[in-house]
Amino acid sequence: MLLRDDRTAAIRLAASRFCLQLGWAPLHEVTLANGRRADILALRPDGGFVCIEIKSGAADFIADTKWPDYRDFADTLYFAVDGDFPLGLLPEEVGLIVTASGDAALLRDGVNHPIAPARRRALMLRFATLAANRLAVATDPVGASALRAALRSE
Repeated sequence: MLLRDDRTAAIRLAASRFCLQLGWAPLHEVTLANGRRADILALRPDGGFVCIEIKSGAADFIADTKWPDYRDFADTLYFAVDGDFPLGLLPEEVGLIVTASGDAALLRDGVNHPIAPARRRALMLRFATLAANRLAVATDPVGASALRAALRSE
């Protein structure tokens, strides 16, 4: 049996792979303008955004009252869970991705709620900047570390 953090990581990995298979560009842990942090925010080829909220178990879902706050920042909202999750807990209007052994399947598509153009533009800029910064850190960790140290000293 996986621990909660291990289960969450396994679901995130499988959901991210699923995004890539669909041609979606996933970013993990994206802070939104409302202060919430999306587990996965993915950019679709058509410019639409998908938010995937990962749930490691029933207790995780029941304790979470913030998931509706993601609707304003995604055209479609999904839950990603593993095969042990009690699916009847999840609301019908939210999409459903079920994962197992590193793979994922779409069990239900979410209701499409197109986001406002101004919010889409702001989110696109945030997404691009975050992705570029993460790539810069990954390709030059020494330079990124030096920059962080310099910014802290100001």
